[in-house]
Amino acid sequence: MNRDKVLAATRQWLEKAVIGLNLCPFAKAVYVKNQVRIVVSDARHVDAFLEELDRELDFLAAANPEEIDTTLLVHPTLFPDFLDFNEIVGIAEEAVAEHELEGVLQVASFHPRFRFEGTGEDDIENYTNRSPYPTLHLLREDSIERAVAAYPDAETIPERNIETMNRLGHEGWKALGIPDGGEDDTP
Repeated sequence: MNRDKVLAATRQWLEKAVIGLNLCPFAKAVYVKNQVRIVVSDARHVDAFLEELDRELDFLAAANPEEIDTTLLVHPTLFPDFLDFNEIVGIAEEAVAEHELEGVLQVASFHPRFRFEGTGEDDIENYTNRSPYPTLHLLREDSIERAVAAYPDAETIPERNIETMNRLGHEGWKALGIPDGGEDDTP
């Protein structure tokens, strides 16, 4: 695994898609303040990855939000199948409860083959949650609440993102230079 390549691709995705396309209007503020922790996991099996998740949950909960507001836990090779990764997302959500962090942290997920229920595999709206590598996003609930309170019509973000992706289209996404999940991008 080339950790530098994984970090570079993840940063490119954040800068060009998440922030550049304004898919998350809250991301730029924490990113430019260097409050986004990106952890590239090299766990060789699911149990080791889940142990790493446990450590990251505890770390983020204890960290000063002015220094680290959010964490991206990325694993470039362990979860190539989206449905298998979805099971890990469920386990991650259970881990939040086990750590007694409900109401403190939550989990969002991104995957190179992310697919919303009821959509086709290549439907462009899926790209709102497509990242170069399987990624668990650990977020502070307080930060989300502050951001949503400051953002007018936050509930329209998913719909606006779908409109953005429909305008951009597959060619526009490819022009961003971000691996789209359909490419063989083995690190």
